Amino acid sequence: MSSCQDLYNNVSAGIYDTALSQLYRLDGLEQGRRRALQSIEAFQSCFSNHADAALFSGPGRTEIGGNHTDHQHGHALCGSVDLDMMGCAAPNGTNVIRVQSEGYPLLEVGLDSLLPQEGEKNTTTALIRGMAAKLQELGYPLAGFDAYVTSTVLSGSGLSSSAAYETLLGNILNHLCCADTLGAIEIAKIGQHAENIYFGKPCGLLDQMGSSVGGAVAIDFADPSNPIVEKIDYDFARSDHALCIVDTGSCHADLTDDYASITREMGAVAAYFHKRVLRQVPEGDFYQNVTELRKKCGDRAVLRAMHFYEDDRRAVLEKQALEAGDFDRFLSLVNQSGLSSELLLQNIWSPAAPQAQAVSIALNIGRQLLGGAGAIRVHGGGFGGTIQAFVPNELLDGFKISMERVLGEGKCHILRIRSQGGCIVAE
Repeated sequence: MSSCQDLYNNVSAGIYDTALSQLYRLDGLEQGRRRALQSIEAFQSCFSNHADAALFSGPGRTEIGGNHTDHQHGHALCGSVDLDMMGCAAPNGTNVIRVQSEGYPLLEVGLDSLLPQEGEKNTTTALIRGMAAKLQELGYPLAGFDAYVTSTVLSGSGLSSSAAYETLLGNILNHLCCADTLGAIEIAKIGQHAENIYFGKPCGLLDQMGSSVGGAVAIDFADPSNPIVEKIDYDFARSDHALCIVDTGSCHADLTDDYASITREMGAVAAYFHKRVLRQVPEGDFYQNVTELRKKCGDRAVLRAMHFYEDDRRAVLEKQALEAGDFDRFLSLVNQSGLSSELLLQNIWSPAAPQAQAVSIALNIGRQLLGGAGAIRVHGGGFGGTIQAFVPNELLDGFKISMERVLGEGKCHILRIRSQGGCIVAE
């Protein structure tokens, strides 16, 4: 680690421009450098008497293929993006972790009490406590630290701000408490543990993997404790398409039950066959028992299981299409996945608020604008939040203008798949 002043001077002098350009692309370098400097200044303002510090990054992630397949031990594609959480951090010599996120109250977690706290469910404090607890369980010596965090990851965007936060925190803990011995996959698992047990959200591992590993990756969750992770050698920039994440303006709050219903209903179908997840149930056995499954589990559960089998298969085909450089085939599969999410998975709007269907409106307007080109689908967990589109470059300006005319200025975000996952930016 460097002294705060040396860290500031080196960032200002361009010593870390190569690292920053890998995270924020060349045309975002100046903004990334300015943000890094502001993070160091804010850290020094919030936490005095720190001789040394380092900068860390946890990126948001985009789900590319496999919608709600991970928690059923299926296949998925994801990638880290150039929106992230940046943190400036340093040991504080105490037994307390203190995190000041820009625009939020200071959070403090004492390391002498790391059991789950019921009153912390659905809070950022729960994530901090949960990740520290898992590291302690793994035998690492914990120590308190201070961190200042700033974010460009849109809350409720489907870019998984929670996974970005977990990845950022995991890299800080790894550097300050674990001598950088943890790998990206281990950090992702620790983040998932915190979210499942402490935060109270029964998520799969896709979000954390997409943020922590970096680049475009294909993941086989057949054994979630040891997933097979493959980086895909494909440069999306060469496809003549832009990746757009469109914020529909719908709220992500109070949707935990909607997300949980998917896991619960798919699990009920698997349980009919005395299995825990659908990956363990042969597709042929499922279709041979549809009549009884409708009676036992209900039609929506059966439809959601159908989606799993189809999208699990599609995720593999999408990976193969990218590896073969067949982007048109990839786009076709993305569109098929989008329709499956709408018709079978049914995660486009919340049954608790049927009058609010911003995602459905955005998808249909987007399809009209694309006119059969590109691809479009719901993004992330669904029910609210965002959609994803691969837009031909020649249509990009019109697509952005028209979507924002309906949804509001600044709602269409043009992103890049970044090659680096969670990392130390400067030390």
